[in-house]
Amino acid sequence: MSYKNFPMVPRVIFGRGSFNQLNEIIAPNRLDGKAPFIYLIDDVFKDNAWLISRITLSHDDVIHYISTKEEPKTSQVDKLVSQIKTTYPTNPSGIIGIGGGSILDLAKAVSIVLTNPGESKDYQGWDLVENKALYHVGVPTISGTGAEVSRTAILTGPDRKLGINSDYTPFDQVILDPELTKDVPKDQWFYTGMDCYIHCVESLKGTFLNEFSKSYGEKSLDLCKEIFLNKDLNTQLAQDKLMMASWHGGMSIAYSQVGVAHALSYGLSYHLGIKHGIGNCLVFDHLEEYYPEGVAVFKEMKSLHHINLPKGICSNLEAHEFDIMINVALGLEPLWENALGENWKNIITRDKIKAIYKKI
Repeated sequence: MSYKNFPMVPRVIFGRGSFNQLNEIIAPNRLDGKAPFIYLIDDVFKDNAWLISRITLSHDDVIHYISTKEEPKTSQVDKLVSQIKTTYPTNPSGIIGIGGGSILDLAKAVSIVLTNPGESKDYQGWDLVENKALYHVGVPTISGTGAEVSRTAILTGPDRKLGINSDYTPFDQVILDPELTKDVPKDQWFYTGMDCYIHCVESLKGTFLNEFSKSYGEKSLDLCKEIFLNKDLNTQLAQDKLMMASWHGGMSIAYSQVGVAHALSYGLSYHLGIKHGIGNCLVFDHLEEYYPEGVAVFKEMKSLHHINLPKGICSNLEAHEFDIMINVALGLEPLWENALGENWKNIITRDKIKAIYKKI
């Protein structure tokens, strides 16, 4: 038997206020003592002096404020890479992503394409990256996606939504500062937290499950229940716990996979532009057949926190639009195999997927 030899994030720092150590952490990694660091920061922080004032720019360091109204796209990655290559004669010292899952995935993807030929869409898939990525640092400001620890950078491309899954994708350094999540709006806190909860349910109920995945997944799931089965959501303790739930949840799928909810959510995101967290919730709400216990607890959490999911998202779609979403979902074969086993093609049908989408 051949076992997967996955990389992990080599350096991580955790603690409230640990973001203050960013400058001293990256200083030894500055090339030639002067090559710039490129910061990709969620534009919600553009006028946030509390966070931005703690970043010390040196030499030609630059901040790019990135809108996260849409999921990260291959075209967005390619534009940033082109801009960087045009501005600087040699590669910068590194890429630093500060934000949620979208920003972290963007930072991972840019660091890969800067050191590999072609466009970002060329690397959507599994183990297509040949050259080591540029030094890259992840600083999550919201918890749940697991993007800070995963070997995937999820991008929407011209033909599909699919991650750059490679040994070179994980960050070289991650800074886990729960204090940075203090201003996350309640709905967003819930949706990204449920992303973590859902991919733990999918990992723990999947056919790829082993004790490595199980140990991380069970801890993450327990933390999610402690947080979201409690009425007091955004306390300091909840912030700390959710940041660790996100980390453990991301680790749980490093040696496993996600499942039905994520596959169908990708279809919603690709065609309708629905953000990943809420997309997972919209789908998971109708997956009792596959995850009965997980869905029951999810509905309890949703009710406790008065979360009202949008309705009628797919009510006016035409047949060809359903086909687009179904094609994207079915293209994620490892997710279906994890969820349903090797014979998944004999279990799931286009009509079954369409019926689920029609409920949303």
